[in-house]
Amino acid sequence: MNLTIENIVLVGSLLLFISIIVGKTSYKFGVPTLILFLSIGMLAGSEGIGGILFNDPKIAQFIGIVSLNFILFSGGLDTEWNTVKPILKEGLVLSTLGVLLTAVTLGVFVWYVTDFTIFESMLLGSIVSSTDAAAVFSILRSKNLALKANLRPTLELESGSNDPMAYVLTLAFLSLVINQDQDVSTIIFMFFQQMIVGAIAGFGFGKLSKLIINKITLDFEGLYPVLVIALMFITFSATDTLGGNGFLAIYICSVYLGNQDLIHKSTILKMFDGMAWLMQIVLFLTLGLLVFPSQIIPYMGIGLLISLFLMVVARPVSVLISTMFFKMKMRRRFYISWVGLRGAVPIVFATYPLLAGIDKANMIFNIVFFISVTSILIQGTTLSVVAKWLNVALPEKIKRASDDERYILDLPKSAMEETEIPANSYAVNKRIIDLHFPKSAFIVMIKRNGKFVRPGGSTVIEANDTLVILLDNDESLDEVKTLLAQTSIA
Repeated sequence: MNLTIENIVLVGSLLLFISIIVGKTSYKFGVPTLILFLSIGMLAGSEGIGGILFNDPKIAQFIGIVSLNFILFSGGLDTEWNTVKPILKEGLVLSTLGVLLTAVTLGVFVWYVTDFTIFESMLLGSIVSSTDAAAVFSILRSKNLALKANLRPTLELESGSNDPMAYVLTLAFLSLVINQDQDVSTIIFMFFQQMIVGAIAGFGFGKLSKLIINKITLDFEGLYPVLVIALMFITFSATDTLGGNGFLAIYICSVYLGNQDLIHKSTILKMFDGMAWLMQIVLFLTLGLLVFPSQIIPYMGIGLLISLFLMVVARPVSVLISTMFFKMKMRRRFYISWVGLRGAVPIVFATYPLLAGIDKANMIFNIVFFISVTSILIQGTTLSVVAKWLNVALPEKIKRASDDERYILDLPKSAMEETEIPANSYAVNKRIIDLHFPKSAFIVMIKRNGKFVRPGGSTVIEANDTLVILLDNDESLDEVKTLLAQTSIA
């Protein structure tokens, strides 16, 4: 069936609906939802029961890039700096040196067991060198897997920040495959340019985005998430235009924003969480439609060999070498090695050789697709088992308690205080977002002229307002009083 203007909305909505319903029950059988999304796409494709003809790598790549923007940005917004800071060095080394070592180790193996040239082998190794943010975020959070010793933030930081490295390596070796007489020094220059410009742009756009979000006044709360989407795409495209890595920029920008006080922040976070899931489904459905199962079968043998080598040799070796600089228990290193999930990102990167038209592009794409599927099936379904086997999972009682807390409103609850704002206070005519209240205190209601006002980040404090504040403890109250006293006129 060919997609037309008349049926594309119907077909797309049906596929989305089926994916959500099937995904809801998938974990009862231990099958990751991402595999089901891929399978539904393949079943709906030209060689499946749906018969939808889709063979456009360019459109698939465009959908992939847009989807990765949302997935990485959402992951960055959910990243708490306090949990990341203790493991920042480990995460950054894994996402840079670890990716490079994985690409080189696997590339040498592919060169040895196939008829690929060394540059083609390194290209394949680079494409599958990073762990997939969509797969890691989805599987870890869907399984509610409670891990010891900051393992979860380490894994999420690595998966969220290592795609830029794999992207640069993919472009570099693709360039060498196309132009084999090219000077390697230009590739090194491109690498540093992409990473340095991307990092600077990400932090710069993060600060600029915070200023815009908090200073601009929009009439409708629902427009703030739309504003953030615009800022996200501006960050990505502007950084790319400047010669930097757009994926790195949006991840840094989102981590910065996620740890700042923003107007209607909860609305923005909820919207991006939903959009990240939508983009995961759309991305995996699209990639499922793009692949032709009959073309994968001839490469299943070599694909399985490469996939197993990646899981049991290349990834563990890269993790062990990358973490040798840090004090870390061996079982923790082994678990990090096992959570080297490959997913949609390598498949999206595999469309670059297709569009470049290199000789072995189709073979690379099908092998990469097979590697991603086997990684999610083998590693994704055994994360809980391996965590218990390596003794890195929290005890069941602690896990259940932490799971229950996820559904409780994330507000301080221990004490409540009413504080009146005098007419000469600097808080008068200031927005709540500009007061910079401590995170341990939350204004839940404002009493004003005998009426109650529901506060938001953009709510302006008026003279003689009474703030109803929820706090964690007495120390939080002292902090609030000190803050208000420091901003009052002497």
